[in-house]
Amino acid sequence: MSRFAKVPIAIPSGVSVQIEGGRIQVKGPKGQLEMPIPPTIRVARNENALRVERPNDEKQSKALHGLAHRLITNMIVGVTRGFTKALEIQGVGYRAQAQGDKLELVLGYSHPVTYMVPKGIKVETPQPTQIIVSGIDKQQVGQVAAEIRAYRPPEPYKGKGIRYVGEYVRRKVGKTATGAKSA
Repeated sequence: MSRFAKVPIAIPSGVSVQIEGGRIQVKGPKGQLEMPIPPTIRVARNENALRVERPNDEKQSKALHGLAHRLITNMIVGVTRGFTKALEIQGVGYRAQAQGDKLELVLGYSHPVTYMVPKGIKVETPQPTQIIVSGIDKQQVGQVAAEIRAYRPPEPYKGKGIRYVGEYVRRKVGKTATGAKSA
């Protein structure tokens, strides 16, 4: 049995959980999330905890057991604290500016790139070279951050581009001019 999935999921005060019809709904101070429960997995509620159970020890059941446990835990954390991903932009003239539900990126192309921020996600730019993506759905926050990063991933020669804060970009040595002489 999964070590994580054995542990009951604590339900903090201010969070309500409803389980009905193969779906779980979690409401908290930051919002509401809902997801389907895999058909072989059973979620039981005690006083202030949820227990995720599986019917057998088949490989598929074990995988779904741990997955369902982690997704429900992320839902509870999301509606209480939320999730954030921070990105940083490196490069001369590269910058970002959040304008409501749009993110305007200047990344060295001939035109600025406009990214439409999906509903439920908040994008902030405290500095022109810093982007903070936040929301209650962990998967959606990570997806939006990955889509923004994909407009100009960091390149290995000069390190220019959009990267996650703390991401290490392996640098390559460029060509050198001290090679063979041209005739």
